[in-house]
Amino acid sequence: MLKQSQQLRLLQKLSPQQIQLMKLIQLPISELEQRIKEEIENNPALESMDDPDIDNNEQDNVINDFDEIDVFEDYNTNNQDNEIVENNYDDINEYFNDDDDDIPDYKLYVNNSSDDDTSNFQYYSNYSLIDSLIEQLDYKNLNEKERIIGEYIIGNIDDNGYLQRSVDAIVNDLLYIRAIQTDQKEVEKVLNIIQQFDPPGIAARNLQECLLLQLKAIPQKTPEVLLAIEILENYYEEFTKKHYEHIMKKANISEEQLKSAISEILKLNPKPANSQAQVGSQAISIIPDFIITINDGELELTLNNYNIPYLRTSKKYEQLYDSLSKQSNDDPKRKETLQFVKQKIDGAKWFINALEQRQNTLYMTMKAIMETQKDFFLTGDDTKLKPMILKDIADKIKMDISTVSRVANSKYVATPYGTFLLKHFFSDSLETQSGEEVSNKKIKAILKELIENEDKFNPLTDDELAKILEEKGYKIARRTIAKYREQLKLPVARLRKEL
Repeated sequence: MLKQSQQLRLLQKLSPQQIQLMKLIQLPISELEQRIKEEIENNPALESMDDPDIDNNEQDNVINDFDEIDVFEDYNTNNQDNEIVENNYDDINEYFNDDDDDIPDYKLYVNNSSDDDTSNFQYYSNYSLIDSLIEQLDYKNLNEKERIIGEYIIGNIDDNGYLQRSVDAIVNDLLYIRAIQTDQKEVEKVLNIIQQFDPPGIAARNLQECLLLQLKAIPQKTPEVLLAIEILENYYEEFTKKHYEHIMKKANISEEQLKSAISEILKLNPKPANSQAQVGSQAISIIPDFIITINDGELELTLNNYNIPYLRTSKKYEQLYDSLSKQSNDDPKRKETLQFVKQKIDGAKWFINALEQRQNTLYMTMKAIMETQKDFFLTGDDTKLKPMILKDIADKIKMDISTVSRVANSKYVATPYGTFLLKHFFSDSLETQSGEEVSNKKIKAILKELIENEDKFNPLTDDELAKILEEKGYKIARRTIAKYREQLKLPVARLRKEL
């Protein structure tokens, strides 16, 4: 039985324009320039003031030289697009991993950062390591079958230079994918050839093999190199866990001999493909969205409008619209042309207005962040950062948390102390014994300083670090210390110990 009824519901929906505005807010300045270019291409009623083709005196020109038919042809070709378009290691710790639950994965971690890395990202163009290895394969006297095996092995080497498939898996792959019947012995033979290629250590199946390949590739085998090979071959597990006393006892060597061997190991590269990838590398600087300067002890904030053109609506389209709107709309073709022109002009005005709203939103958000973290921006000291979450800024500027999140997501600010991602300034709070709330970034900064200045022959354990922090007024559990230490990419005390 059919039944009719009325219901009253309150719904909140975002219009396509609102969605587009949110997307514009989220774009960093490096992508905004491309988005503006796309909009100018899609909308003939939108013009850039920087366009050399635009005559500065065109407002004096009437539509004598402007053909309405051209606009109508634009309508025919663009009608389907009328909807809004949506568009050097300091420590041996970096090498090894431990099965202990408290130890994070440092197996392939390399500390290549520096103090300047806050202001720049290093982007390495991917020099084709595969092409280099294939070229070296061509110089080997291999038969057709061995060459196919070699190419398949090279194709399974990852960005760090490690072979990601086992020999058994490669044998099966070649059989089912290439219909080539081979065995482990034949694959191992070709793999051993590839492992002699440059860079040394390439195509290793694990870190131990990678380091051994590099040591064995050294032409002059000094006693230190030979001892390093012996340690990695026979005492690798003890070495990764820094059980140096066990190694000296089992290998019957002195502490000085062990130090010399470790020194040779520390010269090796745990990611052999990195050196190859850096050939022809280019450093690309981040373009900041905001610039903060200090003038007479006061902070000054400016938006970086680098390469962002000034926009306006086309005078020709506005003149044409005025002309068409005064004429009779009996002609269907003329009426459609009028609708098309109006739609493009409205779209251009909306886009210009949306960009203005974006700039205002970004400025208000960054100003609130700057005022909240004023002590940091004046000094550059991470310990001066205050606890701050998205809601704090949203309440301050009376906007939604999602809007603040979009601003902070991928934007950068240039300061006298480097360029930072806005997310850097957001952190949770911890309460001190005196009841004061401090940022967890301050705790991490103190923790990092303690570890940097510790006695490397007797490094501080997590329990000892917790006690020192408690003496400073920060009562923090050992588990939290371990979590912060891992976030700082610092290993446990045993792996920080030096001879």
